[in-house]
Amino acid sequence: MNGMHRSAPPVGVLGTGTYLPRGRRTNDDIAAVLGVTPEWILRRTGVRTRHVAEPGQAASDLAAAAVRAAVAAADLDSDRIGLLIAATSTPDELGPSTACRVQALAGARNAVALDVGAACSGWLFAARVAHDWLRTDRCARYAVVVGVEAYSKFLDPHDRGTAVLFADGAAAAVLGPVPDGGGFADFALGSDGTLAHHVLIPAGGSRMPAGADTVEGRKHRIHMDGRAVRDFIAGIFPRLVAECLARNRLRLDDIDVFIAHQPNPVLLRGLGDRIGIPPERLVVVGDEVGNIGAASAPYALATAAARGLLPPGGRILLTVFGAGVTWGSALLTWTGASSIRVAPRTAAVPAGAP
Repeated sequence: MNGMHRSAPPVGVLGTGTYLPRGRRTNDDIAAVLGVTPEWILRRTGVRTRHVAEPGQAASDLAAAAVRAAVAAADLDSDRIGLLIAATSTPDELGPSTACRVQALAGARNAVALDVGAACSGWLFAARVAHDWLRTDRCARYAVVVGVEAYSKFLDPHDRGTAVLFADGAAAAVLGPVPDGGGFADFALGSDGTLAHHVLIPAGGSRMPAGADTVEGRKHRIHMDGRAVRDFIAGIFPRLVAECLARNRLRLDDIDVFIAHQPNPVLLRGLGDRIGIPPERLVVVGDEVGNIGAASAPYALATAAARGLLPPGGRILLTVFGAGVTWGSALLTWTGASSIRVAPRTAAVPAGAP
């Protein structure tokens, strides 16, 4: 990477952690509100259940639990973390940064804390920032990057296009020095702001401040042009894979595991088949958690680690894409890392609950 000290060691993943809140919405719950059948939801999306934060839980609460799990998996103390980056589209407040809330909750008292906003691509964008930071800052040895969403706070339970997909959760990874030949390589990120209107929460910011009219107009809910988003994903996912392989003179067979954002399991599996990715190498977790935005890709990574799918020395191709629109890819050579997944005993939450 440009501007990096040649003597700096590679940066890779030292530990991963995830957190899913206690509440849960099944297809039966959602179908009853939408006037469709559970089978219709499963057939169109592949999602079976979604975890839902409690009324008093904010994004930082979910993120802090995932951060604590990742730090424990890396066998570190929280005060050894020099950088903490949170990627989210559903922050606790417009300010301060949610990362500062997470820092306090996780006890990472020596960390520089900041947010990265790139919607569902956010975790990989944040990982790039953390990677370069660690490679150039001699004072920081370890970073933790967490993706988190509390989408349930912003969903319209009567909107078929969003209620069936989006859910809550957090996933984190501790980054730090790894042996030569391991770690991250070949980051490629991009964005196209002319398509930002395809999926967004219209109100609550400086363009449309909160008021009685925005609340009445349900402008604080997620609005998505499902067809436009699907077309974007159908084009960008194959392109990201093909371009990353071409840049690195690799073939599909050279990749041990493909980790992608999880917008819709049916769509993701279909695109994987079209590209020629063997099903056993494409990690799909959206069926068990739905679309958890910036937490989707790190959750898939942590799940693959927990299931023993990532062999030491294995080559992982990460791809992400999200609102903005944004996208990115990276190669990660796995050096071995533990994963701690926290999922409290679940309790059903009525589909119409806020």
